[in-house]
This record gives sequence, C-alpha cells and structure tokens, in this order.
Amino acid sequence: MPVALDVVAFVALVATLAVVGWRRTTSSTAFTVASRDLGLVPLVATLVMTEFNTSTLMAFAAAGYTAGPVALMLPAVFLIGLAFYTLTVARAWKTFDRLSVAELFAERYSPAVGRTASALLLLAMTGFTATYVKSLALLFAPLVPAAIPMPLIALLLTLVVLGAVLPGGLQSVVRADVVGFIATIILLPLLLWCGVQAADAKGGLSAVFTEAQRTFDPAAQWQDPVLPLRFVVTLVVITCFTYIAAPWYGQKIFAARSPRVAVRAVAISAVLVFVLYGVVVLAAAYLRIDQPTLPDAQLAVPTMMLRWFPAGVRGLGLAVLFGAALTTLAGVWSAMATMIATDFGMSSLSTVRAQRGLLAVLAATSWLGATFLVDRILDRLILANIPIAALSFALLAGFHWPRTNTTAAWASMAVGVIWGIGCYLVVGEAGGYTWPWAMYGIPLIFLTGVGVTLLTTRPLSRPI
Repeated sequence: MPVALDVVAFVALVATLAVVGWRRTTSSTAFTVASRDLGLVPLVATLVMTEFNTSTLMAFAAAGYTAGPVALMLPAVFLIGLAFYTLTVARAWKTFDRLSVAELFAERYSPAVGRTASALLLLAMTGFTATYVKSLALLFAPLVPAAIPMPLIALLLTLVVLGAVLPGGLQSVVRADVVGFIATIILLPLLLWCGVQAADAKGGLSAVFTEAQRTFDPAAQWQDPVLPLRFVVTLVVITCFTYIAAPWYGQKIFAARSPRVAVRAVAISAVLVFVLYGVVVLAAAYLRIDQPTLPDAQLAVPTMMLRWFPAGVRGLGLAVLFGAALTTLAGVWSAMATMIATDFGMSSLSTVRAQRGLLAVLAATSWLGATFLVDRILDRLILANIPIAALSFALLAGFHWPRTNTTAAWASMAVGVIWGIGCYLVVGEAGGYTWPWAMYGIPLIFLTGVGVTLLTTRPLSRPI
C-alpha cells in the first residue's frame, strides 16, 4: 500500500507537469523564446528551476553528507555568481534581445567569431546535458529492480524528458517550471525538518561532525581534505565568468517582457537558488547522523526521501526532483537547438518541425555521453566549463568596451581554451587543475584581450 501511494503521488505530479506544459505551438518565436513575454513570477520560477538541477543537487548533497554544514559554501557559489550576472549582463542581454547568445559575438566581432563561440558553447552544453542524464539515472536507480542496467534507466528517463519538451519548446518548459517551483519550495523545507527530527534523536550534528565542520574558519578550511575553501574560491571565479555566457540562461532572459523584469528576476533567483540548495546541503548533513554508512554519498538525496518522507510524500518528492531535472535538461536542449539553427546560417532548421528533430538528436547525444563518459558528476560539470570561460573577455568587452576588436576576441578565446585544456592535461584532477585554470587563466584571458586591444589600431565600428 505505501508503495502504491508513492506511485500514485509521483504519477499525479508528473502528469500535472505534463498537462500544464503541454501547449503545442507552431510559432517559432513561442517555441524558442516564449514570445518574449515572460513576467516576473514565471521568469523567476523558470530561472530558479533551470539552476536547481539534479546534477548540482546530488553533488552538493554529497558534499553536505561528507563535509557537514560548511558545505553551505557551495550554494554560496551560485549566490555570488548570479549576483555578478545581475550586475554585469542581465540588462545588456535583454537589450540585445536575439535568439542565441552567440549572435553577440557574430555582430560585435565577426561571423567567424560567432560560429566559433557557438561551437564552444555547444561543446560545453553537450557535457552538461550528459551529466544531467547521469544524475537523473542515479536518482532513480535505487527505486528500480537491480536487474535493470543503468544505461536503460537513463534511456527511459531521457525519452520522458524529450516527450515533455517536444510540444511547445521553451513555452512548455516555462509552464512546467512554475508548477515545479511551487512544489519545490514546499517540499524541500519539509525534507530539512524531517532530517532535523531524525538526527536530533541520535545526538544532532555534534554526534558526527567536528566543531570545524559545523562552523566556518577560513584559515582551517583553506586546505581541508574533504572540502577545501581553495576549491570553492575557484568555483566562484568559474561561475562568475561562465554564467555570463550561459546560453540556457540567455535564452530565458531574451524571453523576459522587459530589461527591468530580467534584472529583477535574476537578482531574486540568486537568493532563492542559494536557499534551496542550502536546505538540501543541511538536510544531507543530518542524513550523515541518521544513516552514517551510505555506500555512495551521491545517493544522499533519494536516500533522504525514502527514509524520512511518509508514503505519498515520497512520491511527490521524487516527482519534484524529476521535474527539476526534466525542465533543466529540456531548457538546455532548447537553447542548443536554437543555436544550431541560428548561429550557422541553417534557416531550414529554424522551423518548429526541424527544431523538434534537433531536440531528438540532442537527447540521443546526451544519453550516449551519460552512458560512456560521465563518472563523477561534479568533476565533469566543472570540466565542461572550460570552453565557456574562454569567451569571458570577448563577452564582457563586447558589451562594455567599444574599443575592443576582433583580433582581441580571437586572442583571448584561444588563450582561454589552450590554458584550460593545458591545466587539465598537465595538472589533472588529482593535482587540482581548477586552481591554476581559474585563478591564473581568467586573468590571463583578460590581460590578453586588453593587451591585444591596446596594441591593435583598428577599433570596431559597430558597438552593441
């Protein structure tokens, strides 16, 4: 009977998401940028649910389980990164107001720069979507018979996500996000409350975590073997200088009703994303007390829901997580399909029918990447940011420095890609390549761009 309640609750919420999101459209503008008419509430909802994805959720929960409350540093990365986005590019993107973020590079510099930027972004998003599919499969693996292999679980879930986005594109995603957002802000605080109740009976946080893990001492935390502050600082830098170019975020900013709505929505989303991830991190810390022998910390989220939620609520909780993964993955696919059609002059692919075909191809690519390339979710998420970080100077200068030119854009992009890949190959994950990549590489990208701009004499005549 309890299992039946969970199944009914899960199916009910997923069906609600599907019904709400099912708005078949024949308009390419509605399919790609939701007719550019999103108000504050739906835009906040879809921005929050875009960032509240199962890949990051499971990685952050794993950190909360192993490191304790100090893992709240990880959600703070989003707070700072999205605040940076708000201050630097939110208004500029909506003022630019195209279909693809790579169009900025084509119009500001040259079509070749635009196509290269688009290729780099598509490469990064291919990596992101693979990690999203992998995390979705891990989330549901404990709930299916052991005889069913992980690749088959991932395939079935990928097909469900594909079916949800095909009818209305971004318009379907936004409508489902609103429902998912409401359910998320109700269920996650309940998850934390249940965790506190379960852990307090066994001695609370002090029963497992040391004082250093329950408080924050920057000096002691800098080289902590479990969650070093040094690593978190690199994530802050990476997030600030990659999210500004995020196509899935830019597409939703293009869908905003006005620049004012766009700026306010990103600022509010920064706070809400921090709070929601923070709730999960703390809940995972309490799980360590209630279940100290979890074989894989990445399974903290489904374990919490199965242990703490009563029948019926468990099904709702898993449906909320599925909905978050669904709309995040669908949103990135939507941005990728739009970029392929827009940035490479393939007007034949801009029709709704062609966009649906592209979505199917992207779904297959994501499943293949999840099956054969992704092992540790957080590591692969970070690695996929290398191509995006390479665009940071060209993007910010394109908006805010009229003097910069095409030569500087090429030089900074080349340095960014070469430095990032070089750090990964030479230093490696075991050596902590993210530190030299972010802390030395980002300044090097900007120094290159500024230096080449000052040395060349041909200023761009078409500032944005």
